[in-house]
Amino acid sequence: MAEMTLIDAVRMAMDEELARDPRVFITGEDVGKRGGVFRATQGLIEKYGAMRVVDSPLAELSIVAVGIGAAMAELHPICEIQFADFIHPAFNQIVNEAAKMYYRSDGQWRVPLTIRAPYGGGIGGGLYHSQSVEAFFCHVPGLKVVIPSTPYDAKGLLKSAIRDQNPVLFFEPKKGYRSIKGEVPEWEYTVPIGPAAITREGSDVSVYAYGMMAFYCLQAAEIVAREDGISAEVVDLRTLLPVDKETILASFRKTGKALIVHEDNLTLGYGAEVAAILSGEGFEYMDAPIMRYGGPDVPAVPFSHPLQEAFMPNPQKIAARIRELAAY
Repeated sequence: MAEMTLIDAVRMAMDEELARDPRVFITGEDVGKRGGVFRATQGLIEKYGAMRVVDSPLAELSIVAVGIGAAMAELHPICEIQFADFIHPAFNQIVNEAAKMYYRSDGQWRVPLTIRAPYGGGIGGGLYHSQSVEAFFCHVPGLKVVIPSTPYDAKGLLKSAIRDQNPVLFFEPKKGYRSIKGEVPEWEYTVPIGPAAITREGSDVSVYAYGMMAFYCLQAAEIVAREDGISAEVVDLRTLLPVDKETILASFRKTGKALIVHEDNLTLGYGAEVAAILSGEGFEYMDAPIMRYGGPDVPAVPFSHPLQEAFMPNPQKIAARIRELAAY
């Protein structure tokens, strides 16, 4: 086992998959000699060459279109979108082509495509470098949407995504790239796409989150346990599409109280789907109103650091909402 950051685990996963399978290649803006804007691909072009780590034009639509075509030709492309905010020009390619290709061809064409993108606020990126876009894509059958919160999961889930025969959107919490650290096996392993993970056992309140918020929710659970004696169970959703209803409901049966946290805008965010599952299929276990906590409904994360902090959930804010829910 080696302790590493989340970004190191992402790089290790791609390194191992490039070495394992000659069909795997990476393409995106500045992924070559620069190693990506966050250095996720640093050192890979020197190791595998410019035919396997391909610098692209500044055109997200074409990055994904090339990936779809390559995937249909039985390659396994990893397309990096430099920031999740920039994915919108490729929306048509992802939603109308990649997601529907297997269905429209009656199973004749598969699209084993992985699209990586750093998402979320907290780094002072302002309007066009801080967005959370996952909810847009979780509405689309034919896609898989994965968001890790630990280095262990980042490596294992990304390797599974690269090997998957379906298009996978792999969003990475950029705020946690170097602040989230953990032990990662140096040997071969994968983490299956689909199952959520209970990262902290509890009996009073269930807290559901993913990405950076799952990391913060663990800290918040420790705060309320230490200061208030509240036992909060933390469910790291990990895979947003498909949804792991079994784990979501199993935790709710235990506690009867649910808090769903994401940094995306609150209205129609991913938390609304989790709330619908809990209220529709777990109503008999409910001991309190289902609570959601997300970013405010403003157009974007502000550039101003004080306003950014006001926008972003953090462990202390989450702890306050756990206390509020536990008091019912």
